[in-house]
Amino acid sequence: MINKIVAIQGNHPSRLNPETDTSIFLANEIQKKRYKIFYYDPKDLSIIDSKVIAKGFFIKFNYNNKKFYKILKKQRLNLIKCKYILIRQDPPFNLEYISTTFILETIKNKVKIINDPTSIRNISEKLYSVKYLDFMPKTIFTQNIQEIKKFFKKNKYVILKPIHSFSGNDIHLLNKFKLNFIKKFIKKHDYIMCQKYLPNISKGDKRVFLINGKICGAISRVPKKGSYLSNMSKGASAKNINLTKTEKKISKIIGNDLKKDRIYFAGIDFIDQKLNGDINITSPTGLKTLFDISKINLAETFWKDLKA
Repeated sequence: MINKIVAIQGNHPSRLNPETDTSIFLANEIQKKRYKIFYYDPKDLSIIDSKVIAKGFFIKFNYNNKKFYKILKKQRLNLIKCKYILIRQDPPFNLEYISTTFILETIKNKVKIINDPTSIRNISEKLYSVKYLDFMPKTIFTQNIQEIKKFFKKNKYVILKPIHSFSGNDIHLLNKFKLNFIKKFIKKHDYIMCQKYLPNISKGDKRVFLINGKICGAISRVPKKGSYLSNMSKGASAKNINLTKTEKKISKIIGNDLKKDRIYFAGIDFIDQKLNGDINITSPTGLKTLFDISKINLAETFWKDLKA
């Protein structure tokens, strides 16, 4: 009999915000089905005597308490004793992140891992969008200064994004080609994403939640005044929205592709009906926010589709 244990590979709970965090929201839901939650940091994952071992702790979440979690028992756990493992740590998608996917890959035929570690490693959250360029604002991926200069000349206002960052970090809007700044940016991040700026971001983007290939819900995230960043961590506010026919069509295409590529849970974003090119698969967020503004509980959907 498989133990009713869900392991979460993630950032320490003390670093999480219970008001918005999706990992806590998912854990809280599965606790209702009497699953135990085992939490560990990526650095505490090992292969010992051919077993995948994590040093972490069993934990209980409770939204009603000021301290929203209680560590019950510290333990080394053989992860094949779990029924599910959730990979939920934030990027950057660095060598540590990649190494954990190789380690977890060795047991993915014995434990259901979401998202599939091989797929997480093979799918770049930004470069995956290359196949959807027709649905996006004008976008290039490069570290070539001359290509970037040509792109600026054509598009005037340009967003620069590191390919492997997250949560709106290190995103810049430039209205002219600043050679020294761009050189430093490339030196720090290597390949970058350059995208034509869409001014309607001031009215908000749309985050679409894809579970098991299906469109399950969406929210709009409106940047705070004077900002072009729609991330909740950057002060954006959320509101209910409906998707247009165009957004639904694009979302269905991407949802089908991600399901074929063994991605169970993802978030994609639109600005002014155009895909912004971030295919969020490492640790998609927003489920708690959706619940708070609509009472739609996609944590239920998440676990129901897994047959938990």
